[in-house]
Amino acid sequence: MGIGGEPRRISLGNASEGPAPVPDPRLDELLEELRARLNTARGTRDRVHSLLEAVLAVGRDLELTQALRHIVEAAVTLVDAEYGALGVIGEDQRLSQFIPVGVTDEQVELIGALPSGHGILGELIRHPEPLRLTRLSHHPASYGFPADHPPMRSFLGVPIRIRDKVFGNLYLTEKRGGGDFDAEDESVLATLAVAAGVAIDNARLYARARQRQRWLEASAEVTSSLLSGSGDQEVQDLLLTRATELVGADLAVVAVPRPGTAELEVRIAVGLGEREHRGLVLPIEGSFMGAAFRTGGLVVSPDVRKDPRVTAGPPRWQGLGPAVAVPVGTAERGIRGVLLLARAAGAPLFEEDQSAPLLGFAGQAAVALELAERRRDSEQMALLRERDRIARDLHDLAVQRLFATGMTLQGATRFIDHPEATERVLRAIDDLDETARTIRATIFGLRLRERGPAATGLRARIAEVAERATRSLGFAPALRTAGLLDVAVPPEVADAAVAVLEEALSNAARHARAGAVDVTVAAGDELTVTVTDNGVGLPGTGRRGGLANLTDRASGLGGTFTARTRAEGGTELVWQVPLG
Repeated sequence: MGIGGEPRRISLGNASEGPAPVPDPRLDELLEELRARLNTARGTRDRVHSLLEAVLAVGRDLELTQALRHIVEAAVTLVDAEYGALGVIGEDQRLSQFIPVGVTDEQVELIGALPSGHGILGELIRHPEPLRLTRLSHHPASYGFPADHPPMRSFLGVPIRIRDKVFGNLYLTEKRGGGDFDAEDESVLATLAVAAGVAIDNARLYARARQRQRWLEASAEVTSSLLSGSGDQEVQDLLLTRATELVGADLAVVAVPRPGTAELEVRIAVGLGEREHRGLVLPIEGSFMGAAFRTGGLVVSPDVRKDPRVTAGPPRWQGLGPAVAVPVGTAERGIRGVLLLARAAGAPLFEEDQSAPLLGFAGQAAVALELAERRRDSEQMALLRERDRIARDLHDLAVQRLFATGMTLQGATRFIDHPEATERVLRAIDDLDETARTIRATIFGLRLRERGPAATGLRARIAEVAERATRSLGFAPALRTAGLLDVAVPPEVADAAVAVLEEALSNAARHARAGAVDVTVAAGDELTVTVTDNGVGLPGTGRRGGLANLTDRASGLGGTFTARTRAEGGTELVWQVPLG
């Protein structure tokens, strides 16, 4: 402003001095470049911020499956990809797990089986280095896509390492907007892979600790059940249930060695294909469980259908894949059986973290079984001592008093004049003698299994078998004996009869689901063992070790064996051999 408020004009020259200067075009270019760099810096800042958020997010996950999915979701967001996946590499250098993101459940169902490691995915397994492609189809290892697979062109893959070992790979495809993945995308994804390796390692350590705790709890539960007096069958069921839950198996089988043979008999089978396994008799040489029994250690198979150790037995692995078998017991203390766990075909393999504790679990179960047997033996000895005391008391008190009373009454008859009264007293004396004989028979029965020739007689052995079966049945079977079992039955026939009764009662405990079992053993011209129950009847077709064994024992002694389902329900087994 000029003096007095007049506006002050500043002359910049006149027309005669030349035209006004024109703005330099480079200035606009510089401004545009500056704006672009500012945008790039802002984008880089936002991307770094997103990367840090992703690293923090995946680092908070302690559940492995959830952590793996969050890693893929973060990778898809960071590099702006349409599709992403994380492939976990198994022991066989193939993909044991594949977690896709961006593909709907309907698309997954249409595509079919998830990849196992062929083509480009396998290339990254064989060469664990970052791989960036403009077109998937141009790579020599490209394997193509199955029908109904969404189109994928651009590709970016990086390995995930845990302590210098490759855990798996991140796969990203289809850059949004139709572009290609660049070096910055690769750098961001590689950084995320490092953080993912740490997060996965933490999740695996946490899962391992949780798994170890669950194994210890299961072992304590099995031991407690045994030492509290539960039957062997109940404990085996508990052992099977806990092992199945802990490793996520679809089939669980328990087989026990058959005395005097090189065979295993399947006692329990639960889950996928259980009917094909239950009751089978398999050779130790040529079977998967036999390999665990023979080596005394853990046996693992990625696919039991193709396992070279399985060379005997009927086809029974349909629908199954990974399997693990472990002996229950040790070679030094005796192997009591074999536990087999299998998963459905296509399921993940049994990893070392899952299968290794199984050996210790089975060993602890074997020790608990032995302790329980010792406890039962101790209880049996206490019972026998108590029976001996009762027998002595009956003999010293009841029988002698009855005898003395009878002698007194007999001496008093000469003082009785009335004939009817004399007759009544004599009948009372006979009743006392009969009562004394009954008590003596009871005393003999109490001491039957303790001493003398009768301790090894067939009648006593049959009673022992029935008593032992009470633990597995859950109730006492009704036992009836008739004839001269201890005199008329030859030793080889008696041994066979005892084995037959053990087998029949064992079958009833495992398969019949019965509430009552009746046993009758009679000796005449033939020895007949009859076992009936009110259970579910005979099992389905196929070779069943128990029934086949009973038939063999009968025919070997010139006898017969029949098994039928009763009209009123349940099963009747009749085993007969001549006593000529």
